[in-house]
Amino acid sequence: MEPMPSRTQIHQMAARWLADGSRPEDLRIHTDTSDFFALDAGDVVVLDGRPYLVRNSIREGRFGLEDEIKYWVKRAIDLVSGAMRIIKLVFYERFEATIGGITFECFRSPRKEARILDLVKDHPNFMHGLSAADEKGNIVRVLETISGPSLAAHVADIEQDHETYFFSTLPGILANYLCCIEAIRFLHDHGEKHGDIRRDHILIDSEGGHYRWIDFDYNYRHRENMYGYDLFGLGNVLIYLVGKGDVLLPDLRHRDPGVLTRLTEGDMNIVFHNRLANLQKVFAYIPDSLNRILLHFSRGANWFYEETPQLLQDLYQARTDIR
Repeated sequence: MEPMPSRTQIHQMAARWLADGSRPEDLRIHTDTSDFFALDAGDVVVLDGRPYLVRNSIREGRFGLEDEIKYWVKRAIDLVSGAMRIIKLVFYERFEATIGGITFECFRSPRKEARILDLVKDHPNFMHGLSAADEKGNIVRVLETISGPSLAAHVADIEQDHETYFFSTLPGILANYLCCIEAIRFLHDHGEKHGDIRRDHILIDSEGGHYRWIDFDYNYRHRENMYGYDLFGLGNVLIYLVGKGDVLLPDLRHRDPGVLTRLTEGDMNIVFHNRLANLQKVFAYIPDSLNRILLHFSRGANWFYEETPQLLQDLYQARTDIR
């Protein structure tokens, strides 16, 4: 642990980001982050002797929740290096999710995310950072920023009709997504889970071009399959990529009402019941080998993937049919 700098030293380090005329005695310095609502813009958090100047709280990026502020996640400047960082403070929550008759008890675990950050520190397909305990023992994660869009935003911005996208653009996206699945396999091989696999939890790094997983502080208790929740998440992302977005029942009613007569309840996504999983019924050129994978994540599935190698093997084989 580095020795904690004095208030005057911290003020000098932060001076270029502070208002003119600010004084060292006006600076609010926190070594206890238990009350994350108390950390405001302009405050300093000191972790392991290293000061960080808080800039603002981050807003939720998920669809429908864009204006929701995540007060436990702050943008901050590392006052030693001058680099922008994301600071995740301790916030506990839990909920239950039921998928395919399997109930998962999900909860946030700062300790688990800290463990994974150490595990993946040299892995190109994950966010990087470190963890530090504050004076009360709260495990705070200090994350490097990733410049680039989410995978969800990238796909949404592609201006191609679906067939052109499917044959010309999707193969490259799938190649990168396979690296993401291999990265989840790496976690599973080490007895860890991501816990919150979503398409907006993959960022496309503008520097190296890698697809990188973020936000793995969720954990879950499992009864049937230790990795089942992760696998359902991987399937949902895959359906989104193959469909060039979500194929929703309301959209189909407006765009192609005739297709609704061919759909059954079993064709729908096992997690989100208004999303189509059996995409071949809308896009007939999707090869059987790929569509069979999607059907493992449909309400009509009679068995689910239990391990990432099963999904990887099928997807590597199916990818050859769309090149």
